[in-house]
Amino acid sequence: MADLNIPPAPAIPGAKHLHSGKVRDLYVLEEGPYAGQLLMVASDRISAFDHVFDTVIPDKGEILTKLSLWWFEQFEDLVPTHVLSTDVPESVAGRAVVAQKLHMLPVECVARGYLTGSGLREYETTGEVCGIRLPAGLVDGSRLTPPIFTPATKAELGDHDENVTYEYVSKLIGEDDAAAVRRLTLAVYQRADEIARGCGLILADTKFEFGVRQDDLGIRTIVLADEVLTPDSSRYWDASQWHPGSAIPSFDKDVIRRWLLSPESGWDRAAGGPPPELPAEIVERTRAKYVEAYEKLTGHRF
Repeated sequence: MADLNIPPAPAIPGAKHLHSGKVRDLYVLEEGPYAGQLLMVASDRISAFDHVFDTVIPDKGEILTKLSLWWFEQFEDLVPTHVLSTDVPESVAGRAVVAQKLHMLPVECVARGYLTGSGLREYETTGEVCGIRLPAGLVDGSRLTPPIFTPATKAELGDHDENVTYEYVSKLIGEDDAAAVRRLTLAVYQRADEIARGCGLILADTKFEFGVRQDDLGIRTIVLADEVLTPDSSRYWDASQWHPGSAIPSFDKDVIRRWLLSPESGWDRAAGGPPPELPAEIVERTRAKYVEAYEKLTGHRF
């Protein structure tokens, strides 16, 4: 964690810290009605190029939490979710949920409706994405009809996920679970894309995580977990700016990445040193993008 610059997680009475990622801190509750279940807290931290900045993006954790909760409601008829309660300790109110402890499947479940990012790079090299042969002549931003399931392995913190084939996933977690998460990933993506389009946005791609719960009778259920369809886990574009063949700005930390790679930042990425701290203007522009995504999607003022 020291290499990533992740700060120590704050102490929360009645909860024991388990793990911290680039954005979230995970605890197990030790008392109260949900003792033994998880407390998932979204911080205001932001990272770029595998470095967590000391400078935070105000309200980011609250935006991510509220947006995930809103999206979970849109899929109540499609898949169960890990959310048990939003009654959380006062110190993390608005940015945390009580989540069911699950056996998490070791797969990043990615749905792509458009070709971009790592999928585009793989396509340009092989003509395929995760073993799926695509038509020739596609460019950055080309729409994929139908959307495709392009899973990845979950990397250790600080490493990068690796795209894999569906056959690999089937061997890793079993044929039944592989088929289930593929079906659910595409079903949730397609509904989310329809909703986003109605708000003037395009959902280019997104990733989900699923876990398994087992009841006293031994019945297994696939559950949608972690965050869903936030700007941190999804690539949203303004529909009016969609022009295949050119890079399209997204509603996330794209502002930060572009600044870091510009001469204005003075950062030499190839040198391997940490990036400079974020200017106030870049922080505010990034916050504004997260707020805009939330407000466009939900129709609510933040």
